[in-house]
Amino acid sequence: MAFNPHNSYRTAQSGYAAYGSAALDQGLRAYMLRVYNWMASGLVLTGVIAFTIAHTGLINAFYPLVQTTGGMLVRQPTILAYAAIFAPLVFVMVLSFGINRLSTTQAQALFWVFCAAMGASLTSIFMVYTETSIAEVFFISAGMFAGTSLYGYVTGRDLTSLGSFMMMGLIGIIIASLVNIFLHSPVVAWMVSILGVFIFLGLTAYDTQRIKTSYLQYGGTYGADMAGKRSVYDALTLYLNFINLFLFMLQLFGQRNSR
Repeated sequence: MAFNPHNSYRTAQSGYAAYGSAALDQGLRAYMLRVYNWMASGLVLTGVIAFTIAHTGLINAFYPLVQTTGGMLVRQPTILAYAAIFAPLVFVMVLSFGINRLSTTQAQALFWVFCAAMGASLTSIFMVYTETSIAEVFFISAGMFAGTSLYGYVTGRDLTSLGSFMMMGLIGIIIASLVNIFLHSPVVAWMVSILGVFIFLGLTAYDTQRIKTSYLQYGGTYGADMAGKRSVYDALTLYLNFINLFLFMLQLFGQRNSR
């Protein structure tokens, strides 16, 4: 029989109603707290790495100053910068498809390395946007993320169909972004950013409910090792939702450097 996420949601809800207990509630809260702690710690590491590279001599290893034919000095990405940009994708694939084969320690180590690589890839935002606007957009995005994640946690509505719709929308904006590399259309870029904000807010609510539902259905049978690995993977999912939400918000509301 094929897996049906709607049935999974109903099974978890009915199972909780039948067997819900203070122990299960406490376990769920502890698990969600672990997930959010991993996510928050990852964001801190990403921010520290990005800020450190952008404000020290390390920036020259990623974006050295190069003189153009017109005599202007501009920063150009090196191979190391391109490696930093694409490295997070590799780590996501390893964590996503190898979670069952990795030990808890290996999954945690890969998560930290991934967050550090993401920090290196985000260094360029300090060259494009003012630090004040980066901070402002970050806290606005954090508030939006927190509110949407809380909704996903407390709502009694099944968000499975919302998640499916948002995934289709995500594929759409990826295709539109690739096409716009050749079109260079500001209108298309603006529309992609608007849709991106709504898509990742929707995915945040859906993923939060999915994490909760999965725990209610299987949490008692995870075991300490699997619970440790799953919490890292679930944190990665929410981390990516936040990072993408933040970047799309930055494209919409970030104030660009005048220099």
